[in-house]
Amino acid sequence: MRLVIARCQVDYAGRLTAHLPMATRLLIVKADGSVLVHADGGSYKPLNWMSPPCTLLEGVDGDGGTEWVVESKTGDTLRITMEHVTSDSSYDLGIDPGLRKDGVERHLQELLAEHPASLGDGLMLVRREFPTAIGPVDLLCRDPAGATVAVEVKRRGEIDGVEQLTRYLDLLNRDPLLTPVRGIFAAQQIKAQAKTLAADRGIDCVTVDYDALRGLDDPAARLF
Repeated sequence: MRLVIARCQVDYAGRLTAHLPMATRLLIVKADGSVLVHADGGSYKPLNWMSPPCTLLEGVDGDGGTEWVVESKTGDTLRITMEHVTSDSSYDLGIDPGLRKDGVERHLQELLAEHPASLGDGLMLVRREFPTAIGPVDLLCRDPAGATVAVEVKRRGEIDGVEQLTRYLDLLNRDPLLTPVRGIFAAQQIKAQAKTLAADRGIDCVTVDYDALRGLDDPAARLF
């Protein structure tokens, strides 16, 4: 991971355009290739970012300042022009063991693994916690046509969960034994912003009724 504190301006060009005027910000380049631009405020979300796979070219602008040009596989660009660099450090964080889910989220994943058809007609489980180089996919399934489906399960569906599933899909679709892989984002509640981003990424959203799933595992409930 590389952390840079710099006075910079940021220009994004792609499906839309965005401009961040000159100010001091934190720039993060992660080992997976993602680039994030943070301010010292505004909660945990970056002001702008580029998800992997992408390329970062470091050069010099017309005024002699440092310039990064980050380009995605779709041709979107993030241009970061630095007026002054205060700090530039790199760190090796090693392999992350992954997120340990809370009781409800873990149980929700277990229930969906037992009843994958609740996410889509004819969906069948291949493996729960399917391993990848960037962490385990919650559920790997097959649809009736035999296509691979990656499922990310959250208690509350937010943009970060969609980004996480996007990274898994990018990686899984490079495997000739799995591709094409589509995604399903499953949660008890899904925020509107997450639904919008998921639709843009071609990911299906499914709102899960936790109590109804629990009922499927209740022998008494199956009598009625």
